[in-house]
This record gives sequence, C-alpha cells and structure tokens, in this order.
Amino acid sequence: MIERTAELTAVNRELESFSYSVSHDLRAPIRAIDGFSQIIIDEYSDEVSAEILRYLEIIRQNTRNMGNLVDDLLAFSRLGKQSIQRQEVDTEKVVREVTEMLQNDNSEREIEFVIHPLPPCLADVNLLKQVYVNLISNAIKFTRDCGQARIEIGYHSYQPPAGENVEKKNKNCYYVSDNGVGFDMRFYNKLFGVFQRLHRSEDFEGTGVGLAIVKRVIEKHGGEVWADSVLGEGTTFSFTIGEDYENDQSS
Repeated sequence: MIERTAELTAVNRELESFSYSVSHDLRAPIRAIDGFSQIIIDEYSDEVSAEILRYLEIIRQNTRNMGNLVDDLLAFSRLGKQSIQRQEVDTEKVVREVTEMLQNDNSEREIEFVIHPLPPCLADVNLLKQVYVNLISNAIKFTRDCGQARIEIGYHSYQPPAGENVEKKNKNCYYVSDNGVGFDMRFYNKLFGVFQRLHRSEDFEGTGVGLAIVKRVIEKHGGEVWADSVLGEGTTFSFTIGEDYENDQSS
C-alpha cells in the first residue's frame, strides 16, 4: 500500500511538471501569433479585404483565449508545488478588496454585493484571495443576464437544500451565492474538474480551470468545497478552510 501511494505521488508530480513545461513553452508561440496578426491589421489593413481582417480578429481572439487557458494551467500546476503560508487572515477585508477590484473591472454592470460579517481564518492570504476572485468572478459571469444581479458573501452553519449534501449539515463554512443561471445538479461530478464546463463556451467565456484551482487551494488547506444550485435560480459555493481560527486560539 505504501509503495503504491509512493508510485501515485511520483506520477502526479511528473504530470504536474509536464503540464507546467508544456504550458510555459506554449506562451511564446501564442504571443507571436497574436503579435504578428496585430501587425498585419495595423500596417496592411488598406491592402487586404474586410473578410481577411475579420479572420485576423478571429485568430487574435482565439490566441487570447488560448493565452488565458495557458495562464490558468500554469497557476494550477504551480499549486501542486507551492507550500502554504498560514497566518491570521482578515477574511472580510480580503472579500472587500476582491469585490472592489471586480466591480471596477465590470463597471458597466449593476451588481448588488451583500457582504455579511466574516470571521478571520488561518490561511495563506494570497491563495484565499484567489479562491474569492475565482468564485466571485464566476458569480459575476453567470448573473450577466439577470435583471438585477445579486451576489452574497457570508459565513454560516450550512443547511442543505432539499436533502443535498446532508453529510455537511450544520458545518460552519464560508459561502458565495448568486441569483444567476445556475446549473443542473445531475452534472455536479464535472464541476471541479479541469477543462470541465457546464455551459456552452458560446454563452459564457472561461477556460474550465478556475473551479479546479479553487478545489486544489481549499484541499491544500485541509478544507472542503462544494456547491448547490437550481437551474435558472442561482448557485451557492460553500467551503471550509481547515482548522477554525477560534479553535486554534482556544487551544
């Protein structure tokens, strides 16, 4: 059993190293394709047809999408090697910084952010910030077609809806909730997988890596992450972050 575990650990390490190397090596050609396409548009737009210019814009859009995917893959690969630096984190301050940043990035949207009191936790502040960036960005994306987008961030004792996640009942957890499009819980097992998407890329952009990063960060902290959703009504992501700060202080 010990030997088998060691083999699996070695294989995972090799896969992470391979993923990092491939992602890193892809960056240069992607930048070259995007850069030369832009040069043609800037310097030769009077000499080529409108159709060719449209094709070039399609090339540039797809290279940007590929660049985002490579960046997310690199971030995911680095997490396998990165050690966490636990410290007392002002969770509410982190959330307010993230919501302010994302609100500025989406200034054309009217989004209601409801931030409830959040207790501090023992975590790596940069990794925790990444968790909130990914979860709140998701909420912003999937409330795009709502008349009034509402995103709620808080901390509570979890009460599962309609019998879902019964084993986590009464567990204290942080959560990010939205009133967006939601997803079909029948496909829940795909939610946190790399490259897994529950909506068409034509409807909602994304690389399919963000939630995998969230899961890896939370698990590195010894916590859990899960979701509840109703199609057409919204989604709630909940997570624990390992040892409670209050428990650590009292020990």
